[in-house]
Amino acid sequence: MKIENEKQLRKLYDLPSGRAQAKQLEFLEKHSIHFIEKSPFVVISTYDKNGKVDASPRGGKPGFVRILGKQEIVIPDSKGNNRIDSLINIVDTGRIGMFFLIPGVDETLRINGHAYISTELSLLTLFSTESNPPKSCIVIKIEEVFLHCAKALMRSDLWNEKAKIDRSDFPTMGKMLKDQLGTLGEIESQEAMLKRYKKDL
Repeated sequence: MKIENEKQLRKLYDLPSGRAQAKQLEFLEKHSIHFIEKSPFVVISTYDKNGKVDASPRGGKPGFVRILGKQEIVIPDSKGNNRIDSLINIVDTGRIGMFFLIPGVDETLRINGHAYISTELSLLTLFSTESNPPKSCIVIKIEEVFLHCAKALMRSDLWNEKAKIDRSDFPTMGKMLKDQLGTLGEIESQEAMLKRYKKDL
């Protein structure tokens, strides 16, 4: 049976508990601020004017996402592959969702809101000490913020050292891309790829 509306879903799922609903805020407070300050990694979700969805990782030293106020944060658009899918989507729709992670912490932080791309010097200056300062940044006006329970990360055992695979047991990016694209020539080694990437960090 294909589920087509919320009424059908509610036949499968109970209503959220009082705490699950009440935890949603419209602004940052001390715990969400602390979470952002400790987080070195966030996934941002965007969509374009045709509804095509995208999710993209962003990383940096803990606190690389800067807090401008209780309802405003800014993410540097660090040097990448120049696809700028997320930036194009934000220009198209002005919407964003974020998912913050802290290594070793199973709880996560979710933020949703309005976003725009800025080249304002006062904002770019916040990231001027980086080895590759961003050309632009993403400014987010927060509409929803809430802590997410630990169940997903507990199930995945994400932070468990014993759950890590040996990197040599997994194909290199060069090998995967060659297979996907059918390109000729030498496969870039993992070591060469990491050396090249480090120049852009």
